[in-house]
Amino acid sequence: MVTEVAAAATARARSAPPARRLLLATDLGDASTAATEHALDLAEELHASLVAVSVIDPGSLLLPGGRVRSRVDQERSRLEADAQALVARGRRRGIDISFLVWTGNPGDQIVAAAEAEDADMIIVGSHGRGTVGRLLLGSVSEHVVRNASCPVLVVR
Repeated sequence: MVTEVAAAATARARSAPPARRLLLATDLGDASTAATEHALDLAEELHASLVAVSVIDPGSLLLPGGRVRSRVDQERSRLEADAQALVARGRRRGIDISFLVWTGNPGDQIVAAAEAEDADMIIVGSHGRGTVGRLLLGSVSEHVVRNASCPVLVVR
């Protein structure tokens, strides 16, 4: 479900100069589903290209005690396989869509990808954590909003 904030941002995006290139930040998981659907709809409506980017955070691949849950190359292979379905869905809708996998701090890398890809807007999902959750865990979407040089649409 798109929140009122996302709906208002979408309305502003529709009244602004047309976006030519959208960047969707996604982990291809359940938390990104609403943002993915919104990005596909917006790209189709605006006749914009869509670059989906997923960021592998090497620190998230470690288990307590320093053991490795998964290697970066394994995670990259999983993401690339899942991304093929997303790219196929977008192309069936007539969207010029591509997918990138970056490695590093998710917030920093999403901002860097938007700059490298000359994105007119970033679309990112939010886990909907409360204030305490953001303080303890941080918020990728909040980092992107504060640091991106283009508009950011946060979808819950």
